[in-house]
Amino acid sequence: MQRIEQALAALRPQHLEIRDDSHRHRGHAGAQDGRGHFAVHVVSEAFRGLPPLARHRLVYTTLGELMTTDIHALQISAKTQEEIQ
Repeated sequence: MQRIEQALAALRPQHLEIRDDSHRHRGHAGAQDGRGHFAVHVVSEAFRGLPPLARHRLVYTTLGELMTTDIHALQISAKTQEEIQ
């Protein structure tokens, strides 16, 4: 999770939560390669003006290679500070 946190720091989040849900997917065919299932909640002004799909793409791009080396599945909540108030 530390590598995910370090990568997402590029978005300058006001708030970042990362949850490892890998334990819920033991035995799942996609989890057998050692990559994990994660959920991230990111609050960042980098998302301002972007539709949801573009926000998800930005998160995926920011995570880069981790999407192929460490992460099998990723649940994303991407908001601006204004949207969570």
